[in-house]
Amino acid sequence: MSNFLQNFIDPAFWYSVLRVSTPLLFAVMAALVSSIAGSINIGIEGMMLMAAFWGNVIGAFVKNPWIGLLTGVASAIAMSLLLAFSHLKLRVNLVIAGVALNLFASGFTVFMLFALTGEKGTSASLGSQPIPRLDIPFLRDIPFLGKVLNNHNALTYLALISIFLVDYLIRKTPLGMRMRAVGENPDAATSVGVSVLRVKYLSLLLSGVFAGFAGAFLSMGYVSWFARDMTSGRGFIALAAQALGGSSAILGALGALLFGIAEATGFTLQSLRIPSEITNMIPFILTLIVLIIYARTRVRSHSRIQEI
Repeated sequence: MSNFLQNFIDPAFWYSVLRVSTPLLFAVMAALVSSIAGSINIGIEGMMLMAAFWGNVIGAFVKNPWIGLLTGVASAIAMSLLLAFSHLKLRVNLVIAGVALNLFASGFTVFMLFALTGEKGTSASLGSQPIPRLDIPFLRDIPFLGKVLNNHNALTYLALISIFLVDYLIRKTPLGMRMRAVGENPDAATSVGVSVLRVKYLSLLLSGVFAGFAGAFLSMGYVSWFARDMTSGRGFIALAAQALGGSSAILGALGALLFGIAEATGFTLQSLRIPSEITNMIPFILTLIVLIIYARTRVRSHSRIQEI
């Protein structure tokens, strides 16, 4: 037990937390920029999966991880535009359209993986082109924090920066104000000349960008290959973390880090010979707890409003 508790003061544990939290941080930002405009992006899981596939495969074929990254993000943007067109133009229910995209991405990536490699499990035979890690000199010599923050994948640092970029976007920019207005009261936004359709398209497109970075990290940073359904529910976990943080990018990021701690703790418990089937359940159990707390909070707040 003492060995387990010592892990929480080990910089290697917190380094692992940042590493496993990276795709969740991107995915939470993807969930936030869409939900702030009134569109809950259920398709984040599928967008991440598509980006993970195309990023890894194209990067392996052209022998350039950056081209692979751009291709992966572009594929997620294409998925987000398809979702936006289906919902905003064809009037398809947003939840149904998102679930359909998730199912499509799951099947399509396996089909393309088999077509390109002859395998249905992983793309390891293609050879990997991972995005490099960054050794930052001024971080290297800082006690404890240097070991936690230094030598991460480049996308990890981009994920941390994106928290503050999204926070600035939704709080300080005209676009962010329009997104909030559309999400809170689209009729009022229309009355002052805001194009609700355009804002919703932009919010879903931005959501696709962040989902693309999340997926690309999984296959080009977290590991160096694509595996079928490798997102493993992270898109849905991100939706729960975003719900926990509300309209705040900072609180949403803290929610993502909470799930990252749960996942890293699961890895630590495996060293104590606890079956992986049990430890892998920890993030999903936490997701259920968070959703229950969120639902109860919303019900209580609604009840108080009615009483007033």
